[in-house]
Amino acid sequence: MAENTTPIRVALLGAGTVGSATARLLVEQKEELGKRIGRPIELVGVACLDPDEVNYPWIDKSLLTTDTAGLCTRADIVIELIGGTTVARTFVLKAIESGASVVTANKALLAKYGPEIYQAAADKGVDIYFEAAVGGAIPFLRPLRESLVGDKVTSMLGIVNGTTNYILDEMTTKGLQFDDVLKDAQAKGYAEADPTGDIEGYDAANKAAIMATLGFHTNVTIDDVSVEGITKITADDIAAATAEHKVIKLLAVVERSEAGVSARVYPALLSDTHPLASVHGSFNAVFVKAEAADDLMFYGRGAGGDPTASAVVGDVVTEARHIAAGCTGPEIPLYNDLPFAPADASRAAFAVRFLIHDKPGVLAAIAAEFARNGVSINGVNQDLKPTAVDPGYDGEIQQLRIVTHPTDEVTLRNTVKAVQQLDFVTGEPSILRVLD
Repeated sequence: MAENTTPIRVALLGAGTVGSATARLLVEQKEELGKRIGRPIELVGVACLDPDEVNYPWIDKSLLTTDTAGLCTRADIVIELIGGTTVARTFVLKAIESGASVVTANKALLAKYGPEIYQAAADKGVDIYFEAAVGGAIPFLRPLRESLVGDKVTSMLGIVNGTTNYILDEMTTKGLQFDDVLKDAQAKGYAEADPTGDIEGYDAANKAAIMATLGFHTNVTIDDVSVEGITKITADDIAAATAEHKVIKLLAVVERSEAGVSARVYPALLSDTHPLASVHGSFNAVFVKAEAADDLMFYGRGAGGDPTASAVVGDVVTEARHIAAGCTGPEIPLYNDLPFAPADASRAAFAVRFLIHDKPGVLAAIAAEFARNGVSINGVNQDLKPTAVDPGYDGEIQQLRIVTHPTDEVTLRNTVKAVQQLDFVTGEPSILRVLD
């Protein structure tokens, strides 16, 4: 059989940090990638808002275009790296309708419109790959999507946002306040000028929705994810955790149980011997528990232009191989219609920190509220001095830290709300789950 030398055409939408790094890999490794694929591969266009602002030696100026829609119709593979959910959705669906397969790193798009896009690709007989959408360079989604397809995944938890992990790591190792570390992270380029998506947990929530959708074969969107960020974590929280040989990490947790599916993002206390406790800086790590495979862990660079581009180009090569072979990859089977577990279905131990007036009987009154609500106390610590003050109180402020036995979150938060009504409790309480 004669060798097919017709180039596989690749269009790139977006020339930002990840887009430019992706273009570099495609151009500089063109010959070797072609050998791996079995056919030549060619970058046929790069869509951007202003071609005059794109100045990379590996991107030929003749490839730059503002006609994004037109570019989508003249490629075999379209790489979407423009971000957002509105325009990106339009172009991704345009590419699919034109018969192109799509590679994207857009977690927000997939968390909101994933099932629609997966179905559109299946109907058109093309592929959709998105390894870089969760965990950057970590090969995680394809093992979840393909390697574990013969098993039953029951839960996943992990650190999937490098910005928040960097902030919490710096607060832990250097004893700094949240605002100071955030400014430092922005100065170093680890955090965006508007870091809301990261520090409020929304970025991790998008990834949690994708993880749950793939792992449980059911439709889970960003609207189904319970989200809590790290903006309320203080140096006092970090100090208390350190004193107990624990660390605080922002986790994405998805679970499947008899009660249904749950997807949550929250800061949690982990023992300093837990494998996730050693995940520093912008690194990511995800634990997967499956019935037959048992425990698996995926670890690596979770952000950055080059690591993310590595995952993007890996998807491009995978899809180019399919095109060269005249086939498509496996579809994403969303055959389940699982219910969502109610908020009180999951039980955990909690660490609650109150700021209290140092008066006789305070501890007994708070313990009585916990007992009245049916929450059992496992331990109490009142040794750590807080940095906060109460302008309306002249006496000393104490920090009271209570660790509970496992209870459900609804009951726990109702208990905390009742304690907050007591006259001698001030400030904002801190509530952290304690994970083994």
